[in-house]
Amino acid sequence: MLDMPALLAIAALGWGLSLVSYRFVASRRGWPVGALHADLPAVPMIIGLFAVFVALAFASARGGGLWDVGGTIILFGLLLAFFWTGFLRVGSQISLILAPIATALLIFVWQAIGNPEVRVEAPVKSLTVQVG
Repeated sequence: MLDMPALLAIAALGWGLSLVSYRFVASRRGWPVGALHADLPAVPMIIGLFAVFVALAFASARGGGLWDVGGTIILFGLLLAFFWTGFLRVGSQISLILAPIATALLIFVWQAIGNPEVRVEAPVKSLTVQVG
């Protein structure tokens, strides 16, 4: 079973952290920064912090243990940020597009599903249709 809201939270957290940390990492390692990071560094920081806040709020609502869904969201979000910024070095520009999209989709889905606690659902009876 694929948990789309959790995947969106992981993406929002990872890309948001990448936006928040990229300017610092890039300046320490001599990597180029984009025009927005150089001219208006507060804009990527605000976008990234908002994405991180929404993702952490969602993870907190899901459950806080390390092996619960909330802890898994945080763990994989941190891993995504590390991989995205440190290994791929693409945190500067593409995260400016991906972080707000993932955050907006997460907010939309969160509002649609309501309280995101982990639910145990009863098995669904199959519906069979006879043709002919």
